[in-house]
Amino acid sequence: MDVLLVEDDLDLVDALGRVLASRGFKPVCCADGHEALAWMRKRNFDAVILDLSLPGLDGLDVLQRMRDLGLRLPVLVVTARASIGERVTGLTLGADDYLTKPFDTEELVARLRALMRRNQGIEDFRCGHLQLDMNQGLFLRSGRPLDIAPRESAMLRVLITKPGRPVSKDDLYQAIFGDDASHQSDAIDLLAHRLRKRLAGSGAALLTMRGIGYLLVDELGHDSKDPA
Repeated sequence: MDVLLVEDDLDLVDALGRVLASRGFKPVCCADGHEALAWMRKRNFDAVILDLSLPGLDGLDVLQRMRDLGLRLPVLVVTARASIGERVTGLTLGADDYLTKPFDTEELVARLRALMRRNQGIEDFRCGHLQLDMNQGLFLRSGRPLDIAPRESAMLRVLITKPGRPVSKDDLYQAIFGDDASHQSDAIDLLAHRLRKRLAGSGAALLTMRGIGYLLVDELGHDSKDPA
């Protein structure tokens, strides 16, 4: 995953470059807007991390020129400019996501992966602060891996991919245990009890639908698909 990191804060470049490399990205770093455009013309990248305050050519000008050139690769803007007007301008010019400094590097990595997947037509599922990373097959809570047992994960996967819809106990049993009929009739209820503890503080709530099954709801009122 080739990423162009355009940032003139060399300490931040060094730190982000190491984090990205440790997560499997291949970052190319530059600190100047003109140099960034030159890199984009001669090499194919999977995404761009773009600061707005750059020497030579401002980040917004870089964004506009690359779109004018027909370069459609996803762009994550990272900047200290936090005003609504500047966010709107950046998104209007073609930025795909916007992250204000200072930021958590885990959140940056999560957003970057989300942008790349969306660019490939692959979307994640979200509920509250909970996210099913379709690329890695992992559940994340606020961008960090969720500690969850395999059968709980199987149950949660079914629920999060059916947003706002109750799932019957029979369907959950089949998804978790398959044709193995050796488990007790209350096995799904026991898994649901443990899953509720895992989800505490995630903004996702597991509700019991008496006589039907279970339903996962977003307590924060977000859309279920990846909004990034």
